[in-house]
Amino acid sequence: MNIFKGLNTQEARTLRLHLFYSSIDGIASGALILNEFIFIKSLKGSNVQLAFLFQFSMVVFLFAMLANEIMRRLSNRKRFLRITGIITRLPLVGFAFFPNVMGEEGLAPVYHLIFLTVFLLFHTSKIAVVPSINQYLKGNYRHEIFGKLFGYATTINKVCVLVSTFLVGELLHLNPNSYKVFYPVVGILGVISVYQLTKIDFIQKAENITKPVWSALGDSFKRILEILKKNKPFRHLEIGFILYGFAWMSTHAVVTIFYKEALDVNYPTVALYNILFNLVAILLLPLFGKLIGSRDPRRFGILTFGSLMLFIVFTALTEYFPYYFEIGNYKIYFLFLVALFFNGVFMGSMPILWGIGSSYFCKPHEAADYQSVHLFLTGFRALFAPIIGIQLYELYGFSFTYGVGVVLLVLAILLMIYSEKRFSKNEV
Repeated sequence: MNIFKGLNTQEARTLRLHLFYSSIDGIASGALILNEFIFIKSLKGSNVQLAFLFQFSMVVFLFAMLANEIMRRLSNRKRFLRITGIITRLPLVGFAFFPNVMGEEGLAPVYHLIFLTVFLLFHTSKIAVVPSINQYLKGNYRHEIFGKLFGYATTINKVCVLVSTFLVGELLHLNPNSYKVFYPVVGILGVISVYQLTKIDFIQKAENITKPVWSALGDSFKRILEILKKNKPFRHLEIGFILYGFAWMSTHAVVTIFYKEALDVNYPTVALYNILFNLVAILLLPLFGKLIGSRDPRRFGILTFGSLMLFIVFTALTEYFPYYFEIGNYKIYFLFLVALFFNGVFMGSMPILWGIGSSYFCKPHEAADYQSVHLFLTGFRALFAPIIGIQLYELYGFSFTYGVGVVLLVLAILLMIYSEKRFSKNEV
């Protein structure tokens, strides 16, 4: 299959750079998949700190609009993104100087705080990079092939995640301190990936804005309210995302604890679990990339939310039917294999829906504003959901926490069904 067939020169060059960026980013992302498990298993961080660690990856989006306002004033956005990449990702090199973990002692609390701080800084780059990806691609791909090409790049990303995750799992099994080697590599690759992204052609002159940033930021909030008020289909999609997001964020860190407390698995097994659902995602991503181009994003949302719901259901059932078999270092639970399949469907559809779903409800020049709304609401729910999820677990256990997530996802699915029947996606 020639994925460049039918592309014009600009689209072909953009796709090559996009694929290269996605490859490097996938290697880095795969090396970080076990990040939370490393934190509680080897470094012996607390459950609440674990919630913060996951929360940081999303709560930074609260500042997406501030970043957007700053970038609107810049004549050289590429330079800004490259500097951002260096400042936010290079500090991971500092993990090379962490002391070794000895036995079951973990590390002193001060190192837990440093760990959290470095990854908060690392995730901060998203508020500049993620909206830029959307705008770079939207300006270089035709609308009708946007989803398909995005799907190809995401597939390559997932393949690299898979390979990287396997290697990291094996390294950690051989030596729990090996994170001191691959985290610095991730930092360097992170800088390189941003540099590759900025090589995509993008022409945008700095806007002649006389208002101070904070005053303009107030206008941005007004634009959020105006967009959500006038564009009902988009508003419904975002409410669905809020319900889904709360369900996912409140259970994600709890599933990491579930690995350690309920399933009692090691690093290679957790890596294998991630590889299995990523394999499913890889197989489905090209199909999903094409589907979102021909389907209403809300219908696509039903598939995404439903697959996450079934992942949570079968994860919960594994606690009550803990039957497993072992192959070498791997401990495989029968019902959890079913859960992993549905998580693969979820992971195959969510990156596309989350990454470009909002752009289907707006015109090309509105993409940055709509994505900023989307990212801000992501950050807003991240303020509460991970901590609430941990508190629910500590008060009521795994089953209750999973049950709350399932109920929220059912509500999100019902809203998508109602919205698609009553409101066209072109109704603005």
